[in-house]
Amino acid sequence: MALALVAAGTARAELIVRPARLPPIRHVWVIELENQSYAGTFGDPAADPYLARALPAKGALLTQYYAVGHYSADNYIAQVSGQAPNPATSADCGTYTGFALGPAGARRPTITRDGQLLGSGCVFPAFVTTIGNQLTQAHLTWKTYQEDMGTIPSRDGVIPGPDGPACGHPRPLGATDLTTSPAPTDSYATRHDPFVYFQAVIADRGYCAAHVVSLAPLRPDLRTVATTPNYSFISPNTCHDGHDNPCANGEPGGLGQVDRFLGHWVPVIMASPAYRAGGLIVITVDEAAATQTQACCGERVAPGAPDPSHPNMAQPGVSGPGGGRVGAVLLSPFIRPGTRSAVPYDHYSMLRSVEQLFGLAYLGDAGQPGVHGFGRDVYTNWPRTG
Repeated sequence: MALALVAAGTARAELIVRPARLPPIRHVWVIELENQSYAGTFGDPAADPYLARALPAKGALLTQYYAVGHYSADNYIAQVSGQAPNPATSADCGTYTGFALGPAGARRPTITRDGQLLGSGCVFPAFVTTIGNQLTQAHLTWKTYQEDMGTIPSRDGVIPGPDGPACGHPRPLGATDLTTSPAPTDSYATRHDPFVYFQAVIADRGYCAAHVVSLAPLRPDLRTVATTPNYSFISPNTCHDGHDNPCANGEPGGLGQVDRFLGHWVPVIMASPAYRAGGLIVITVDEAAATQTQACCGERVAPGAPDPSHPNMAQPGVSGPGGGRVGAVLLSPFIRPGTRSAVPYDHYSMLRSVEQLFGLAYLGDAGQPGVHGFGRDVYTNWPRTG
């Protein structure tokens, strides 16, 4: 087993054991799609042959992979921080609200033993960190690439960055999110950009500008191993991620756009030196259809957060325990083509898996006992056989 001394949270350092069974993956790309159930994507290959047929033939299809809530914001936030849905994130954060600490009347923030911040809100205080902050503390690199961010600067709330428009989010706290509806020339959505919901990222304008960028720098960043971030989170715009149908620019949307986006960018990533040296691509969906509320892996509501009187918070999935079955495709030189796994995983599992690869402590619900990282069922070409 490999040992790594890394910072966990903002106040302490922990010695983390990296399981020896894991391959030496040093670059991870997450590509996030929108609002598609497993039955509509992988269950109907004619609708999206590249996602449903071509990519699983090159890697691994996880048939029992689940979202953790409805709508977008709560799932995206969970994937990068382990924070469970709360009433505000489960309503998609149409207003960019700060965090109201709970329980009612509390003067100090309360973090549970499971790493959950009690209360409700969209923008988490600075002591609640993300996988990005963990990587920085471990002297590793990361970026989130957000398609269309900055095309209309006033809409997206961007600032100048070293790679162009950056750090797009409503300004100031309490402002209305102008990206809840797409524009014909700009379909960036703040709710699909999870890192801007954390003061640990946005409070330092320079830090945010260097890490929260548009899609434009992705191709040049992939040219060398040295310029490729260890962790990349990629959000297509709301046309190309399958969310809109039709798209705001008049084009047809849905799964056809998903296939076109993936068909362009996945080969580009796979041809990069960092991927060929032993990378991992994870392609998944934020949530299933609203009627799909299945969960796995012992998912729980954040302690103190359930509110039966709140239409978005009786359970994480509103009317059920989770966000439904969405599936995932993983690609890596350490995965044998055509691999299929029926092991239950969810968005917390993906976060835990990345943390394991980089020797990081588990954030929030990534540390729950029912949550497991990707194992030999996924890494079927490790040790390498060719």
